[in-house]
Amino acid sequence: MRARAAGPDVIAGEDRPEAAPIEQELERYRRELTGYCYRMLGSGFEAEDAVQETMLRAWKAIDGFEGRAALRSWLYRIATNVCLDMLHGPQRRARPMDLGPSSTADSVLPAGLPEHTWVQPVADARVLPTEGDPAELAAARDTIRLAFVAALQHLPPRQRAVLILREVLRWQASEVAELLGTSVVSVNSALQRARATLGSVDVDASRPTTVDVEQRALLARYVDAFERYDITSLVSLLHDDATFTMPPHPLWLRGPVEISRWYLGQGIGCQGARLVATAANGCAAFGSYKLAAPGVHEPFNVHVVEVSDGRISGLHHFLYPELFPAFGLPARLER
Repeated sequence: MRARAAGPDVIAGEDRPEAAPIEQELERYRRELTGYCYRMLGSGFEAEDAVQETMLRAWKAIDGFEGRAALRSWLYRIATNVCLDMLHGPQRRARPMDLGPSSTADSVLPAGLPEHTWVQPVADARVLPTEGDPAELAAARDTIRLAFVAALQHLPPRQRAVLILREVLRWQASEVAELLGTSVVSVNSALQRARATLGSVDVDASRPTTVDVEQRALLARYVDAFERYDITSLVSLLHDDATFTMPPHPLWLRGPVEISRWYLGQGIGCQGARLVATAANGCAAFGSYKLAAPGVHEPFNVHVVEVSDGRISGLHHFLYPELFPAFGLPARLER
């Protein structure tokens, strides 16, 4: 996995008098395009690469573009083509539970699989709108959940684009047909097939609850228990069928008993770690910093905490320290 700078990329344009206004006009769409490309590709880094390529292609072609009112759909057409170009192989990103049954805490930890195996987390700040109708914001968060993005990866790329554009972004069938250069009949047929495929995929039906006072209190108890390494208190916050994953390793666990045994067994190296809050995939998330020297903690993993019905339903640890800049997390903690 390649590291990325925390700030947005800047389009490297030519010396044109109108360069700044054009850049500003294109940049207005960066966040929503990143969300679209993330759902298509399942990787925050790849989504940012795709959007940057989209911006560069748009910049080069802007002089020949007519009809600024259609700028958004034009950018989506470019972004779709970029994503389809990137999705040329048979490999689809997944979650550990998509690849095999759960393990026990004393199982031998299997070797890590390549980064492109996994659906990767994405920072909410990179893909979600900052304001708007609360119901629409909640729906947007739901469509970047790890389980939903993993389910999308089961679809052929063009069906994936159709479903995202029609059912997530609420485009009309005629608009999607124009974007893809096909007919409304073909779009409706692709959408029907995509729905059937998703209906056959085992997607966690639970939905994350709104971040309210009760959930904030739950997360505060989780952080306190984790940093004190009070595993009895920590697992008391979990659902009975809570899942625990840690890509790049395919091993995953289910239930408080196995998760507790992991933390007190092979995962004992997490003792003494500190957490810094962030947000990922529409959920609470934390940068976990492992103790490296007295008073010094170094980045270890970004973990996404899924909450439903007042308890934690998923703990997903991504052992990729290079993710930290993309989440605005500090390079180290010292005290």
